[in-house]
Amino acid sequence: MEQRGGYGQFCPVAMASEILCSRWTTLVIREMLMGTTRFNDLRRGVPRMSPALLSKRLKELERAGVVEVVTNANGTTEYHLSPAGEDLRAIVLGIGSWGQRWVESELSLRNLDPSLLMWDMRRNLNPKPLPKRRCTIQFLYPELPETRQNFWLVVDGSSVDLCGFDPGFDVDLLVTSSLKSMTAIWMGLSAVRREVEAGRVEFDGDPSIASAMQQWLGLSTFAPQQRMVS
Repeated sequence: MEQRGGYGQFCPVAMASEILCSRWTTLVIREMLMGTTRFNDLRRGVPRMSPALLSKRLKELERAGVVEVVTNANGTTEYHLSPAGEDLRAIVLGIGSWGQRWVESELSLRNLDPSLLMWDMRRNLNPKPLPKRRCTIQFLYPELPETRQNFWLVVDGSSVDLCGFDPGFDVDLLVTSSLKSMTAIWMGLSAVRREVEAGRVEFDGDPSIASAMQQWLGLSTFAPQQRMVS
């Protein structure tokens, strides 16, 4: 595995840090550990990272032997973790578990990002509690600028699509919430019932889909972690 200059120490912690501790690198690896392989989908998982910097980090990870680039028969490019990259799973998930347990919730909830929240909800959504037909669930965040207020999750069998524009289907459930409340639910810092009872989440539509929201909503991988701080 190629090493880049940096700390000038033979310690394995220092050598690993030269590869992993540059800005955004662990988040790119996080996305790949979650199954993302295409450049544009990686961008959706790190929406504040510029395309140029993402491309640079992927090339650095490829040189380091962490990422393998695959060109498909149709000419599309995919990025896959090598065995060395896959070996980072426990490390990256361990960092996330530490953050869930020890970082104060109010500090976490300052970093609100609707695009990232909805992208994470899409990939973790559990379609089993939903009706066995296509379901369209609209999320409305009234405090955001009009162009960023609305998102639609379209669930059809095991397929879940996220739209930032009206897909043209009848809406089965409209969820109106503050971004902070929905992020708290997703992170496991709150629960659907608690936010509804407090008046911070409202439903309009199919009551069976609304009542099952805690079951079908895609929560963070780290939500089950016991928190050590409030």
